[in-house]
Amino acid sequence: MAGLGLWGIAALVAICTVAAGLALALFALLERRGTGRPNHAAPDPVAFLFDGEQLDHASEAAQTILARTQLDGDPTDPFSDMSWNKVSRILRPRFPDLPRSAAQALQKAPCTIPADNPQDHARLDLVAIGGKLSVAIMGEAPPCASDHHLTIIQTSELRAVARAANLFPYPIWISRTDGQVIWANAAHAKLTNNPRLLSEQGQGILSTLDLDIPETSDETSQRVAVETGDPDRADWFSVTKMRSGQNGFLNFAIDINPVVEAEIAQHRFVQTLTKTFAQLSTGLAIFDRDRQLALFNPALIDLTALPAEFLSARPDLQSFFDRLRDNRMMPEPKNYASWRQHIADLVVAASDGRYHETWSLPSGLTYRVTGRPHPDGAIAILIEDISAEMSLTRRFRSQLDLGQAVIDTLDEGIVAFSPTGALTLSNTAFCTMWKLDPESSFAEMTAQDATRHMRAMCTKTDFWTDLREFLPRAFDRHVWFTDIRMKDGTPIECRVAPISGGETLVSFRLRPVLQGADASANVISAPPG
Repeated sequence: MAGLGLWGIAALVAICTVAAGLALALFALLERRGTGRPNHAAPDPVAFLFDGEQLDHASEAAQTILARTQLDGDPTDPFSDMSWNKVSRILRPRFPDLPRSAAQALQKAPCTIPADNPQDHARLDLVAIGGKLSVAIMGEAPPCASDHHLTIIQTSELRAVARAANLFPYPIWISRTDGQVIWANAAHAKLTNNPRLLSEQGQGILSTLDLDIPETSDETSQRVAVETGDPDRADWFSVTKMRSGQNGFLNFAIDINPVVEAEIAQHRFVQTLTKTFAQLSTGLAIFDRDRQLALFNPALIDLTALPAEFLSARPDLQSFFDRLRDNRMMPEPKNYASWRQHIADLVVAASDGRYHETWSLPSGLTYRVTGRPHPDGAIAILIEDISAEMSLTRRFRSQLDLGQAVIDTLDEGIVAFSPTGALTLSNTAFCTMWKLDPESSFAEMTAQDATRHMRAMCTKTDFWTDLREFLPRAFDRHVWFTDIRMKDGTPIECRVAPISGGETLVSFRLRPVLQGADASANVISAPPG
């Protein structure tokens, strides 16, 4: 019903029902007393005449129905825009078997369509007259057939709306200014009759759900918690109260327990995350899609020395990094003019997860700064103090450089191979002796690559095959020696020794060139096993 609001459901049902009853009673009384319209006078019938799908003529009672149902049309021509669809929409609630089109109805004519309600003795007669279709309501003789038809339609619609209101799962009720309920749906009755839903004062649920509406407002909404008798549980409702007329209010109460439970679960989850973030040693700053600081943890304050008041004011990303630069908590930009562009590039890189920098600060600290994308366009900046790690790395690197410098001073060539055969260490004497530079290769040099090169520079010997077979051994690893000779006759003493980590160290020492019989000596001690 276009003009009927939900707040008037109960009132209109009652009014229309009483009005219909009074009208019928009055009609019967007038007939008994001989007053009103004479009994022999024929009532004005409700009749329509269709030419095709268009309304061609309507009786006075039918025109009353059309006017009261507010169908659109040209005021100067009441039938200018009256189609079968519009008129049948008025008749079908009472006569649901009415055909969908005038053509179908004309094919069935003559025929009679009974009313849907068994207590309604009216019928709809369809008659073909000269190629046109006559539709008339017959079998009733009230004082005004149009009023009777409209009353039946409105009553039917009101009953449908009332059934829908009672099937609605949430409470709806109409109250007066004194709080008295004058109509309520089934959900409201079920709610108010639940003995476990009591207010804190024990006055029942109505006193809890009855809101105070401001004088200057026509509507108010509020969340209301209703005690259930369980100290750990309360039922939550979203209550809306609206003014309806001079002394009435329309009320709605929607169960929002799932919403409240979800909010509580979310709140607990956020608390858990907050506690977790608070215990992290890595500084965390999350900027929302507008690039304003939305979340930070205490470690960020400790690492950046930024005041908590400044961070709580939700600065934007640019202000955040400007403050870091002012506090000398990030490297000073070489070109301040390009500083803004640098921050813009940082945002783009962080949005793609590509931002990763190491900051060496004037204080001697070293920070690792990483940018990561977050949902809904946010980005997270993580700041981690890696000073100890960098110090350890530098110390380790210094020790490696020292060890390399030491072995580079040796006259004998040194090379180390891993159990998998990768060349992991060599000195300058080795590279000079064998004209081989492992550092010049992009790919990792293997024992097979190195021995192939060295074999080509020596006379025939099984040393290289024995060496490759010795490298992957896990057991029976002992020091062994052998002598080999280069193609130019230079003798070389080879020493193979296992070292820690399963690696093997091989040393090559040039022997003095011997004359006579000793020059042909080539003593080899094969590897153990």
